[in-house]
Amino acid sequence: MKNFIEEVSSRRTFAIISHPDAGKTTLTEKLLLFGGAIRAAGTVKGKKTGKYATSDWMEIEKQRGISVTSSVMQFDYDGFRVNILDTPGHEDFSEDTYRTLTAVDSAVMIIDAAKGIEPQTIKLFKVCRMRGIPIFTFINKLDRVGKMPLELLAELEEVLGIESYPMNWPIGMGKEFLGIYDRFYNRIEQFRVEEEDRFIPLNDDGEIANNHPMQESGLYMQALEEIELLNEAGNDFSKERIADGTLTPVFFGSALTTFGVQTFLETYLKFAPEPQPRHSNNGPVDPFNEDFSGFVFKIQANMNPAHRDRIAFVRVCSGKFERGMSVTLSRTGKSMKLSQSTQFLADDRSTVDEAVSGDIIGLYDTGTYQIGDTIVSGKSLFQFDPLPQFTPDLYVRVTAKNVMKQKQFHKGINQLVQEGAIQLFKTKYEDYILGAVGQLQFEVFEHRMKNEYNVDVMIEHLGSKIARWIEGNTVDEKLSSTRSMLVKDRFDRNVFLFENDFALRWFQDKNPDVKLYNPMDDR
Repeated sequence: MKNFIEEVSSRRTFAIISHPDAGKTTLTEKLLLFGGAIRAAGTVKGKKTGKYATSDWMEIEKQRGISVTSSVMQFDYDGFRVNILDTPGHEDFSEDTYRTLTAVDSAVMIIDAAKGIEPQTIKLFKVCRMRGIPIFTFINKLDRVGKMPLELLAELEEVLGIESYPMNWPIGMGKEFLGIYDRFYNRIEQFRVEEEDRFIPLNDDGEIANNHPMQESGLYMQALEEIELLNEAGNDFSKERIADGTLTPVFFGSALTTFGVQTFLETYLKFAPEPQPRHSNNGPVDPFNEDFSGFVFKIQANMNPAHRDRIAFVRVCSGKFERGMSVTLSRTGKSMKLSQSTQFLADDRSTVDEAVSGDIIGLYDTGTYQIGDTIVSGKSLFQFDPLPQFTPDLYVRVTAKNVMKQKQFHKGINQLVQEGAIQLFKTKYEDYILGAVGQLQFEVFEHRMKNEYNVDVMIEHLGSKIARWIEGNTVDEKLSSTRSMLVKDRFDRNVFLFENDFALRWFQDKNPDVKLYNPMDDR
C-alpha cells in the first residue's frame, strides 16, 4: 500500500490540446489502450462500425466526429495514476478548454505533420505559456506525407516562441516511413514490424550496432545527418526547462497506427510534473497538505440522459477525498457531505471512495455548485483563483415552439447555462437571450434541448453584440434601445448589449454618468 505522499507523487494530470482533426481523440484512445482501460480503441471517423471513440460520449459528438465537451479519463500505468482531460479542439468551445487547463499540471500538444501549427493550437499554447504549464509535443500522422521534420521544428520555435528538443526523429514519412530514431533511449523503433524485431540498438556513436538491412537505406542515412545537425546546433536537453514550460520535448509518431505512442507515454511519465501547488487568496496551497481542498472547473448536465443528472468536475488540490466526508463550500460557508462521487472513463463511471491531490472526481450536483467554486475540509476557508470567463460574441433570442412545454424549457435552459458554455440574459419582458463565443454552441444547445429535455426551440439570431455591465447596477430603463439593449444576466445584474463599437462609444458620450465595465477576461 502506498502512503499519502507516495499516492500524490504518482499522479500525472494533463490535458490534450490541438487543432480539430490533429488526432487528439485518437491519441487519447491509444493511451487508454496501453493503460488497460479499454480493450479496443474506437475510431472517431469509423461511423459504420458503430464503434465510437470512448471520450466522445455525447450524441452530437458521435454524429459530427468532433469533441465538444472536455472528457476526463483515468488509468494506471507503470506505477503512475494518469488523469487525462481530453478537450474540445473546436474554437467555439475554447472557453471549456481554457477552464480545463486550470485543472492540469501539464499539457500534451498534438500537431498534424502535414498542417503544422494551426490557429487554435496557437491560442491554447499561449494559455499554457501564460500559466507556466509544461508542454509536451506529439507530431502526429507520420504515416502520411507531411512537412519536413526540420521545417516543423522551425515552425514550432518561430510561431509559438518555445524552444524544442526532439526526443526522437522520423526516418522517412508516408509510404516510406520506416520508424523513429530514438535519441532518448538510444535505439531505433521500426514501423510495422513484429514486436520482437521492433527495436534496433544503437552503439556509442549513435549508429546501428550490428549488421542490419536498414543501414543500406538512404532514409536512415538522411536521418543520421539530421540527428548530427540537431546534436551540434539544436537545443540542449534540460529537465528544469521542461518543468518551467520553456522547452518542449518533441515526439514523432502515428496515433492511428499506435506507432510511437507507448514510447511517448513512458517518456512523458518520466518528465511530467507531479501535482503542483494551486494559488488561492490565502497563498499557495500545497498538494501534500493533508487538509482536503478542490475546485469545480466544469459542470456537465445529463451525462446519463436516463437519470437527468448533473456532475460537477472537481480538481483535488490538496489532501485526500473520502466518500461521505464533510466539506465547506467557501462561497456560501455552508457545510455538506460528499456522499455521491464518481470517477470517469468518458461516460463509464464508477463510484470513487478515495482520491488524492491531482485526481479529478465528479460530484453529483443538484444545483449546489457553480463553476469556480472552492470546497475545503480544513478549518481555514479560502478561495482558489477565479476561473477565466469570456464575454459572448454572438447572441440569439430563444423560445419554446410548444407553449405547453414551458416547464421543461426553463429547466433545460437553466441547467445548460450552469455548464458555463452559454450565458443567459433576460429582457424586461422576460424574453430569453443567449450569448456564446461561437455559433456551434447554439447548435449544440438546440440539439441537447430536443434530445435531453424533449423541447423544440426557435432561435432568432441577433448577430454579434458588445456586452457591458453597469457599475452600481442601477440604471434608467429608458436608455434601452435597439442599438443598446438593456438586459439582466442570470445573477440579476444589469447589462447593455451594444450593436457595435460605434453604438458603445455614442452611448458613453451621451451618458458619462453611467459607468460601464467588463468583468470577464480578455481572450
